[in-house]
Amino acid sequence: MSAAALALGGVANAASASDAEPTGAQSEDTVEVTILQLADLHGQMDPHQDLFLEDGEIVFRERGGLAHIKTLVEQERAANPGRTLLIDAGDLYQGDGYSAMSKGEALIGPLRHLKYDVIVPGNWAVVYGKDQMIRLENNLGTTPIVENIYHADTFEPIYEQTMIREIEGVKLGFLGLDDPDVPRRQNPAMSDGLVFSEVDGRLKNKIDEFVVANDIDVMFLITHLGVFKQIAIADSPVSEHVDYVLGSDTHERIRQPLQRRHAKVTEPGAFGTFVGKLTLTIRDGEVVGDSYELLDVDPDKYPADPQMAALIEQAKAPHREELERVMGYTSTPIYRYLTVETPMDHMITDAFRWKTGTQIALSNGFRYGNPVVPQNDRPAPITMANLWNWMPLNTKLKTGKVKGEVLHQWLENEVNNAFSPKPAERFGGYLVRFSGIRMRFEPSLPKGQRITELLVDG
Repeated sequence: MSAAALALGGVANAASASDAEPTGAQSEDTVEVTILQLADLHGQMDPHQDLFLEDGEIVFRERGGLAHIKTLVEQERAANPGRTLLIDAGDLYQGDGYSAMSKGEALIGPLRHLKYDVIVPGNWAVVYGKDQMIRLENNLGTTPIVENIYHADTFEPIYEQTMIREIEGVKLGFLGLDDPDVPRRQNPAMSDGLVFSEVDGRLKNKIDEFVVANDIDVMFLITHLGVFKQIAIADSPVSEHVDYVLGSDTHERIRQPLQRRHAKVTEPGAFGTFVGKLTLTIRDGEVVGDSYELLDVDPDKYPADPQMAALIEQAKAPHREELERVMGYTSTPIYRYLTVETPMDHMITDAFRWKTGTQIALSNGFRYGNPVVPQNDRPAPITMANLWNWMPLNTKLKTGKVKGEVLHQWLENEVNNAFSPKPAERFGGYLVRFSGIRMRFEPSLPKGQRITELLVDG
């Protein structure tokens, strides 16, 4: 399998100037507020290998883990007591075997212990159905907010839509948004009983009214839309009264906020590898300075919180024997994270062809799945938990026949989903994965004309 374009999604160092003002002792009329952001945890409770680009080379380092995140968060709270908020922009509990086997229940205890201030559901919140989504989101220790998810029968909001947090006279406003395309991105049956509204003029009116009526000093959208749509919303009139778009979904590691027409956009990566830290200096209700960084969750730097570690062990106990079974070994790193093709997806789609005897195999371009990396020149075990991390849905494998013309049209559409210059046309994960096909394409060509070569069996 080959392709003419390769991009490394999720590790982009997106540079933008942040008008940071030196911080120090707070004067009577100045308040320094810390916003800590997590996103796209996907059920990863333990430290894991993660992929980094250093001097143009791929390297792997152990990062994350809720017990270490808890230590980091508490250190930040102690450094700015009473002025530190922890938010999550969605996809907390889906993406691993422990979550799948418990329908998300295993995550409740550990996530409550983080003591979130604001949470927003992500596109995978619907994976266990409407009722379980509501149960999980309402049991994580704070009030979830999202503006655009409604009961299908009454069109009443599922959750609170906005939230105000007041810190020493400064009013911080929050509004949550989930991806309106959820019923198309996931199996439509998962969204049964739900309606998702669009980002439109109605939303702008709601934001404007909320900011004015409540005399909001700093307005945040917490969004699970993906970086391209988040940039688009920060450029649109919808964000006229918005200061920051705290984003998620595409797992991008944005090192400095992207300054757009109306608001700055952030996204803190995925799996708990980083915690985004936004520090605001506010004087007389105005932001006079900000700074932003991704805090690297290095287990050596942030020792495990004992209570969180105990909660994780308790959560994993019912399913540990099944999920920690070794299914095989790898002598080379298996990872995803690339936009076009990856070793992990090669293994999966090659396995589909081996099992079924088909000429080609297709798989979704999922973003999740932590790397499995050999250590000390010894093959690394692949556990059942790893397999669930890579494909956390126990779906059917289907076989059939397709005409070349139909395959060509479908792949043109998939290339557009991944590379369209129009943010509204960006859809779902990375480029669809396949085995048994040789495809060359040029993303800069017009829609429907990007594939320059498509071969099966030569």
